Amino acid sequence: MSLKRIVGQKLLNDVIQSVYKRGEWKVMVLDSLSMRMISSCIKMTDLNNEGVTIVEDIGKNREPITNLEAIYLISPTEQSIDLLCMDFQDSLHQKYRACHIFFTEACPDDMFNKICKTTCLRKATKTVKEVNIAFLPYESNVFSLDRQDIFGIAYSPHSSKESRSKAFERVAAQMATLCATLGEFPHIRHRIDPNGLCAEVAQQVSDILRKYKADDPSMGEGPEKGKSQLIILDRGFDPVSPLLHELTFQAMAYDLLNIENDTYSYEASSSSGDYNTKQVWLNENDDCWVQLRHKHIAKVTQEVTKMFKEFSTNKRINTGGSGEKTTVKDLSAMLKKMPQYQKELSKYGTHMALAEDCMKHFTNRADKLCLVEQDLAMGSDADGERVRDHMKNVVPILLDSNVSSNDKIRIILLYIHSKLGISTENLDKLVQHASIPASQSVIMHNLSNLGIPVVSDAQGGSNAGVKKKYRHPDRKNRIDENTFKHSRWTPYVKDIMEDAINDQLDTRQFPFIDGKGPMVGGGGAKSARGYGQWHRDKKDVGHAGPRPHSVHSGRGLLLRDEMCVRSDGCIQDLSQVRSPHRIQSHYDSRELPEKPEGAQQLTQLRFRLFNFPNVTSHI
Repeated sequence: MSLKRIVGQKLLNDVIQSVYKRGEWKVMVLDSLSMRMISSCIKMTDLNNEGVTIVEDIGKNREPITNLEAIYLISPTEQSIDLLCMDFQDSLHQKYRACHIFFTEACPDDMFNKICKTTCLRKATKTVKEVNIAFLPYESNVFSLDRQDIFGIAYSPHSSKESRSKAFERVAAQMATLCATLGEFPHIRHRIDPNGLCAEVAQQVSDILRKYKADDPSMGEGPEKGKSQLIILDRGFDPVSPLLHELTFQAMAYDLLNIENDTYSYEASSSSGDYNTKQVWLNENDDCWVQLRHKHIAKVTQEVTKMFKEFSTNKRINTGGSGEKTTVKDLSAMLKKMPQYQKELSKYGTHMALAEDCMKHFTNRADKLCLVEQDLAMGSDADGERVRDHMKNVVPILLDSNVSSNDKIRIILLYIHSKLGISTENLDKLVQHASIPASQSVIMHNLSNLGIPVVSDAQGGSNAGVKKKYRHPDRKNRIDENTFKHSRWTPYVKDIMEDAINDQLDTRQFPFIDGKGPMVGGGGAKSARGYGQWHRDKKDVGHAGPRPHSVHSGRGLLLRDEMCVRSDGCIQDLSQVRSPHRIQSHYDSRELPEKPEGAQQLTQLRFRLFNFPNVTSHI
């Protein structure tokens, strides 16, 4: 079962159905996190079927509906608690007849006491419960912590120890709710990073999960549960992938096109022949998108044409042409003739337009960059020959006025990483040749905050210690006759997950918190090559023995191309999904981010329910 379905079912069962009364309608009030959570996994029709007549945002002005009860699903943050209290500030101004309060995670004592002191709210409350879902199910096997601030807090040299500790406590609490939702009590391991961030978060998650386990001994019990792993990584584990132009469909579209909030806009022809701007949401409700998103762009157009021809054959539609390739214009013409198939033809037209848009930007912009980027990342050219002098390929790009500053910065950072740091003089020359504005040159230096060597002068330099500790990880050779020369690099997270699943991940670089890991052998040792065939058109790769469940948590940011390297049984976490050009904005940050909200404590509501005279259900 997908993560979205698990979360959706849990919200329906533990929140909505727990207060459902036949023939009685309720209002549902959500904050920003829970609004996105509900939107991602539950349809409005499902809510209507369970007696929810309207969904409202707690942060917006709302008309009182005093004849209905309200279901509040909110984060136990100061902002959400204050807005809740304002809804019931006194009996003359309360917005709803009564309320059922559900917290996404453990409510801190000070926030709980604030509710208790609001007399009208205390009397109107019928339910108080913690559901322990403080994350967004972004895709079937991907979730988000929705933390926009965590990258700056974790890596900014101006971030205080107190603010970092509180932010990590909040993150750990959120991650623990994922494990609780899945019923997992995983073995926790982390990358040995130079700043010790991964170990800190891993220990906090472990402490919270042990408290969960004490309250629910059945947590983590059952077939295959003992093989689960939670791997904590930081963004510094793979600084290369964020810098490359990735050519799988989803990653390429989000990198090169202006896609905001998963919404793609393009000019489409209607059945009347008029052209207008059409917006489509790229999500898992679109089966074409699910099938195409992780395929290489070279295969996408062929796949869309193939899918369209299968549809045409099934519907006995004459495509009107003998060519093998179908274009957006062909689909628009057919749409005018057969408006009864508007939904299906529009779907194919959307992905055809998206693919053509990607290829247009690739031809005009990214084509000449990809080969140089791949050579820098791999250390060898498309023929497998070692590149001894990268500057021959780098300098022409830096001098090209048609190449944007952001793309030049990506090239410079890849070059710096390939050399494990360069001298200050050489860095200044590269910046000068590339005509990088002074306001952006700080990006190169800020990369060192991730533990990556940037400046390594012959005299020792400030990064000398970093360079001594840092080394390029050993990588698996995945190049074969089917590899595209523009796409030779594979994100490092694929190696990590395959090795973890096969019990081959180095415990010196990725130690377990408890000092020992799960027994994952099952039917004996299995080659990682089996999992390496995720991109092949095969029904089964033949895994010997049961599949362990692995949760990979990438501290900070997860790339779209890293989302497409999932192995079976793996769930990936991201504080936020970002495309490469947006990650550069994080490297460019020089301001201390806003102080994060207070840390969440694991507390049990049942010991405090005496404050609510009308409570009928609780944890």
